[in-house]
Amino acid sequence: MRNLWIFISRYNAFFFFIIFFTIGIFLCIKNNAYQRSITLNSTNSVVGSLYERLNVIKRYLYLGQANDSLALENAKLRSELLNIKNVDSSKIVNIKDTIYNQQYTLLSAKVIKNSITHRNNYITINKGSKDGISRDMAVISPQNGVVGFIMDVSANFSTIRSLLNKETHISVLIKKNNAFGSLVWGEGNFNLKKAYVKEIPNHYKINLKDTIITSGAGGFPKGIAVGRISNTQISTGDSFMTLEIDLFNDFSSLQYVYIIKDRLALEQKLLEAKLPNEQ
Repeated sequence: MRNLWIFISRYNAFFFFIIFFTIGIFLCIKNNAYQRSITLNSTNSVVGSLYERLNVIKRYLYLGQANDSLALENAKLRSELLNIKNVDSSKIVNIKDTIYNQQYTLLSAKVIKNSITHRNNYITINKGSKDGISRDMAVISPQNGVVGFIMDVSANFSTIRSLLNKETHISVLIKKNNAFGSLVWGEGNFNLKKAYVKEIPNHYKINLKDTIITSGAGGFPKGIAVGRISNTQISTGDSFMTLEIDLFNDFSSLQYVYIIKDRLALEQKLLEAKLPNEQ
């Protein structure tokens, strides 16, 4: 305290100058309309600029929450779109309860771990059994393309067997002619932007840039865009051929995914379990 008083007494002239200067400016602004107007305008400009910067920082801090909200809303909209696409237009359908009569429901989840450099890649998401997720559910990305299948589930988390995995096989078809095939990855090429469609019958006419979509089997609704044919000369057997495609989905930037809940999946699985062995 003693040092403070010594400091003030030593520089008292400077402090008196600051005090009287401030009072003088205040009186000048208060008693002169022009100066008061200039000061108010300048103050508003400075304060407005500060508020704008604070709002930018605030929006950035809440960006994650906004993304989660948008992902949830997009999941609801895509659920409705999938069910509209899968309505049989040859029948008159009266849906009284749009929530419980729709076949597909999408649940958004955030990717918290994603491997892309291995032969067998997996993804971890922040939703689990308490959110209604179970094994073998199909997973797609918010942009375009398939992601894989739910593999293991805990209460709060799930792992996905990625498309970038040798065990993943997805039923697809060529959009223009409905030729069925099997989508696989890593057949000698581990490029995360490319995959292969096998078992396409030889009699179909195939062109570069033809679009590949899901066939409607294996938990994926029909019509999910997968990629475009980039090479038709991979391999040709006596009856079937293999095609190379460019994937629409970019696994290196995957942040959110949609898990597809198929209301009729269990019924179909139980029925198909009764079929005789195809071997």
